[in-house]
Amino acid sequence: MELSTDIKISTDPIFKRISKVVPEIEWKIHAPLIHKINKLKKEKNAVILAHNYQTPEIYHGVADFSSDSLALAVEASKTKADIIVMCGVHFMAETAKLMSPNKKVLLPDMKAGCSLSSSITGEDVRLLKKKNPGVPVVSYVNTSADVKSETDVCCTSANAVKVVESLGVKKVIFLPDEYLAKYVASKTKVEIISWNGTCEVHEKFTAKEINEIKKQNPGIVVIAHPECPPDVINASDFAGSTTGMNNFVKKNQPKKVMMVTECSMSDNVQVENPNVDFIKPCNLCPHMKRITLAKILDCLEKENNEVLIPSNLLEKARLSVERMTSIGR
Repeated sequence: MELSTDIKISTDPIFKRISKVVPEIEWKIHAPLIHKINKLKKEKNAVILAHNYQTPEIYHGVADFSSDSLALAVEASKTKADIIVMCGVHFMAETAKLMSPNKKVLLPDMKAGCSLSSSITGEDVRLLKKKNPGVPVVSYVNTSADVKSETDVCCTSANAVKVVESLGVKKVIFLPDEYLAKYVASKTKVEIISWNGTCEVHEKFTAKEINEIKKQNPGIVVIAHPECPPDVINASDFAGSTTGMNNFVKKNQPKKVMMVTECSMSDNVQVENPNVDFIKPCNLCPHMKRITLAKILDCLEKENNEVLIPSNLLEKARLSVERMTSIGR
């Protein structure tokens, strides 16, 4: 299939940038969709936000802003666009709606969920608060608006320790990721009451796997996400949020690196760091991978899959996110 001149002119610079991680045979399918999306979003005054786990053709091809959950929440609060298309999962679209309640927020696939978000409900939080009266609740941003409405302050992996310590208390309820809770507990003297949620991507990594890769690749630098089990973090050279991992590679330029997180993250960072050799573990997030160029175009054309939040939850939930963004990284 030959691409038209208009499509080639608008998309060739993008392909040149990502050609190491996107095969040319796939590009012939992607390019027409990218061309249509980029044209349509201007016509509709829409902004496309993409999480770091999106595939390169989305992350580098159509996104106006790409980053981690904290930065996406901040960007959603600042945008002057009429429409926000969230290329991520449902809780991210909800967070964008919380931060921009008067904007139309679209999610290309409403089934794009999250194992962490689905592990806990607002009712679960209310029961925990009854068992631990007076103890503040810190919820990972990977939660529903229902949970956020029962939360004192949200956090991301980028600022979890800072958020916990900002409360000035001896004990907090930290939800829902048990591994992130253990990571935070290892970095602070604050007592952590945790939940038993896990990320279905990061929980699959093992220290045995990390150590085997180190043996096979002498000198490799291993960087892990705090949602990984503690033994994986201990076997790694650095642990940080997706932005922290990205910045680590940019700053240190290791000859060879393994990013212990979702597969597409390595592809996206490789584009920006061509001199670094990436050993890529392949634990894909099935929810993130529900987002495709075709679905982005469809929801932008039809303006369907709008994310709405009940008014009785919106204000309380938004306050917990605003507190998180005011604390920063």
